Amino acid sequence: MAAATAAARFRLVFSVPVPALEACKSAIFAAGAGRYPEYTECCWTVIGTGQFRPGAGANPHIGKPGEIETVQEARVETLCVGESVVRAAVKALKKAHPYEEPSYSVYRLEDF
Repeated sequence: MAAATAAARFRLVFSVPVPALEACKSAIFAAGAGRYPEYTECCWTVIGTGQFRPGAGANPHIGKPGEIETVQEARVETLCVGESVVRAAVKALKKAHPYEEPSYSVYRLEDF
């Protein structure tokens, strides 16, 4: 008899300006991110400094085209169980995030 296949697990990592942190976390949690057996809204957050220079054709939420901008941002990491969950969480993040192109990564996790 074959063992049941566990759902794939992913880690969603993103950066967000601190004032938009709670809105982005609420959006990804509503999409199913941050759940693990008997826990919900699980994540790890650290505050740091982001830097970028918007190009001439950019429409930045913060800063001006051509000028270096630094901003206090949060880095958030959370678990997503199932590919459909991580896809929904990324879609929700993009909708809630104030930047034109939010910085995020998705990693497939292995269980050893």
